[in-house]
This record gives sequence, structure tokens and C-alpha cells, in this order.
Amino acid sequence: MPFRVLVTDDVDRDGVALLEAEPQLSVDEVPTLPKEELLERIGDYDAIVGRSATKISAELLRRAKRLRVVGRAGVGVDNVAMDVATELGIAVINAPAGNTIAVAELVFGVLISLIRHLPRAVESMRAGRWDRSSLLGTELLGKTIGIVGLGRIGSEVAARAHAFGMQVHAFDPYVADARFTTLRVHRAATLDALLDEADIVTVHTPLTDETTGLIGRRELARLRPGGIVANLARGGIVDDGALAAALESGHVKGAALDVYVAEPLAADSALRKLPNVILTPHIGASTAEAQRNVAVDACAAVRDALLSNELGRSMNVAAVDGQWRELQPAMLVTRRAAAVARALLADMGMRAPQRLTLRCGASLAGGQQALLSAAALGAIEGTAEAERLNMINARALAEARGLELVVGESAALPPLGVEVSLRGAMQELAVAGITSAEGAPRLTRIGGFRVDVNPRQTLIVLTNRDVPGVIGRVGTLLGDAGVNIAEYHQARLAQGGEALAVVSVDGRVDAGVRQRLCDLPDVQSASVVQFREA
Repeated sequence: MPFRVLVTDDVDRDGVALLEAEPQLSVDEVPTLPKEELLERIGDYDAIVGRSATKISAELLRRAKRLRVVGRAGVGVDNVAMDVATELGIAVINAPAGNTIAVAELVFGVLISLIRHLPRAVESMRAGRWDRSSLLGTELLGKTIGIVGLGRIGSEVAARAHAFGMQVHAFDPYVADARFTTLRVHRAATLDALLDEADIVTVHTPLTDETTGLIGRRELARLRPGGIVANLARGGIVDDGALAAALESGHVKGAALDVYVAEPLAADSALRKLPNVILTPHIGASTAEAQRNVAVDACAAVRDALLSNELGRSMNVAAVDGQWRELQPAMLVTRRAAAVARALLADMGMRAPQRLTLRCGASLAGGQQALLSAAALGAIEGTAEAERLNMINARALAEARGLELVVGESAALPPLGVEVSLRGAMQELAVAGITSAEGAPRLTRIGGFRVDVNPRQTLIVLTNRDVPGVIGRVGTLLGDAGVNIAEYHQARLAQGGEALAVVSVDGRVDAGVRQRLCDLPDVQSASVVQFREA
């Protein structure tokens, strides 16, 4: 059965065509729907792709029992209830790079319009006047531009500022020095230091708790007299009220705004009445090229999320710095190790683990641990479809259930090794594995037993007395049951003592086969682990 995708809000056709080209996707392209109609329809879809006109509310997400992905053909996700999407395990994907050039070019379009009085010039000519003498402007050459946020758009603004012969300074505590050096940008140690030097300040950051009101009354007062402020990022980063006051006083010479706290901008806004302000109606991404780019980026990411479970572009999955594909083998072996530990402990009578400990080798430590821990949690927390448990919501669900998570690095593991340990009800079991870029992931230890097996489709884990004949009887029983053995690894701690066998088999092993294994002479236990992923 194909995945169903709802496309709305006039998403560019080039993006929609990517979805329609996939035989496993069924695409319905509709105009922006009224709330009630969308609520009625959303339960039939696995993904929705739109722009800003459709509000992806908490109510909508809870109605969408099949929904796996929300695609936003644009940058902001202000119209998406992110917390609820994360709770429900629904990936939220945007297109942060597609409008980069459009916004960077508009920055200089509005700045030149402002400092050369272009709106007044056009208006005067249409009115039949020749006001040349009153339209004396200034140049960008030699001015210092202060960029707040040196990400994709900020970097493109910097490149264009150099072309105008400007001095380029920037403030961004999250960007490395090397990036500043590459872009030939002077690094301001603080926002205040940037304001002290800038003739023009332009902001290019997301709207977060940290950046809301970032440029307020105090910051505007610190700006050089006669300075200019531009906000083409998100409404609320610059305090509009404080900016209006600074413009009216003359301390700030001019401003260029494309975004506002409340949109559309109120008709009686003080900003509308000021002659030294360029106001545009949130058109930063309004170019044909940008709309195509964001649509293609968002639709490609939605396609990959549905068909390949590629969640590296999801905003509400752990950040991995673009290493999603590279981490897939490590995530796989982590899920396998966690699933084996959970299955074995369940057969020992543990109802629910109380603590999960993840240890990683040196090459998997650091930022990757957040993603690997989510992978482990997703493997042990159950398969309740109503909760749509996955990489996105595993951590939140585990926390809600009181499961303690401990994550750390271990020098005892190889660089690409992982160990998942589960503890609860006075029982504990650790399962370790290793991965590599060249070969398949392998489990290397179960409890105290050293093993070496590829956890493919199904694993049978047996404990038995270390006596002759057990391996033959197990192999015969599985053969008679039509179960094909891929690998059989036998381990023991001491001759004649307890042994452990790990058997990798093709297909499923039913409860009857498991019980017959348990009934074999000298077999003490048999657990079957059926992995959910291929």
C-alpha cells in the first residue's frame, strides 16, 4: 500500500513532481483547506507538505493517526506545534537553505532603497515633481556592516558586503573562528562590541528564547547615532516598539523590515507612519528560484523520510552535524544490542527496565551519543503503534515512564564499539557490538560471553550446559522446522560449565519452535529476538 501525501498551500510544482515520480507515494495536491475540512481529511495521510498558510496545530497532529512527516517548504516552522509533533514521533522537516540567496539579495535591495531614498524618488516622479535636490543619499562603500548571525544567509550577506567595499563585522558565538577567517569577517566578541562599530546592523538568526528581543531599547541606544537597522529574519528579534521610538528620536537614522511580531502588520502600526523606514510584506523568500528550491528540498526530504526512514533533515531528531548516513551502521548495532538485552531480560521475568546505560567508543562519543541513545531507547520501549514510537519521541517517552538514561564514553570499547546495559528488578544485562564502514555490524558480547555474530533478521539466544551433542540437536530441530541457519556461534566461560549459543537465522521463529528448543536435553533457556528493521 503506497504512502499517502497531502500537498497544500501552492507548493512549487517541481517539488510536487519529485513526490509524484515515486510509485510508492500517492500524492493529493489541494488548495489551502479550511481548518475543519483539513481535520476531517488528515487521518488518511502519512505526510503533509505545505508552506505557512496551513496551521499544523496540536489538534490536527492528534487527529493524524497515520502521520509520520510534516514537510515545510520554507524556513520557519512557527505554524507547527513542534512539541506535540515530537511527542507523537512525527518528523518535522523544513528547507533552511533554499531561500538563502533571495534573502541576501533583498538585504541590499532594501538598504540601497533606504539610503538612496528610492521610494520617495519614485513617488515624487509619479506625482509630477522633480525633487532631485532633496534626495541626497549616501553610499555603502566604506561603511561597516554588523551581521548578527553568520549562518547561511549571514555568510551570503557578508560576501555581498565585500563586493560593495564595506567593512564586515559579525557576532555569532556558535560559529568557529575558521569560518570568520574564510569569509574575511572581523569577529566581534560580544553583541555590544558589534553595535559599537557598526553603521548598519542586520540580523540573521532564528527566533528562539535567546534571540527574542535581542535588539531592544538598550541595544538601539548603544548603536552609533545615525545607524541603520535591518531585520529580514524573524519578527521579534528586533523590538519593533523600541525601534519605532529610536527612529522617531532620530538616534536611528533608518530601518528596513520584512518581518514583524504580528503579521500582517497592523494598519495603525507606528512603523507605517515613519518616513525613514522601508517596510516589505515578508517577501524575503518570494522569488521564483527560492520557492522552487525550498519546495524541492522539502519534498525530497519528505520522500526520503517515508521511503528510507532518512530523518537526518528532521528538526526534532537529535542533531548529528550532517552525519546521519554515516551513523546508520552504529545506530543499527545499537538498536540490535538493546533489543537483545530487552528480550533476554523479558524472558527472565523483567517487566520494564529502570535504567539504560549506553557506552560508546571514542569515535562514537560526543554529539553522536544523543542519536545513539535515542536508537537504543526506541528498541526497548515497545512497539505500541498508538504512540508511533521512533527516533524522534523515544527519549521523551522514556523520561515520561521514569526510565533513567546514562550515557558516556568507554576506553574499554573499540573506537566504533557500543555497549547497551539494561537494569531493573535486581537484574542487569549488557550487550556489546561493533560496527565499521566496510563490514556489517556484529554483536561481540552478551553478558559475560564473548560472541561474534551478525544480527540480521532473527537471533536465537540459547543457554545450555557445555556438553557434547547440544549443537547437533539444535541444528537438527531447526532444520526439521524449516528454519535456515545463517550463523551459529557457541561461547563458554569454562569447560563443562554454562555455555551460550547465538544463532542467526532467516525468517521468523514461532513460539512452538522456541518451546521445542527449551525442551531439548541440556538446554536451559531459549530466547527469540525478531528485529523490527530489515
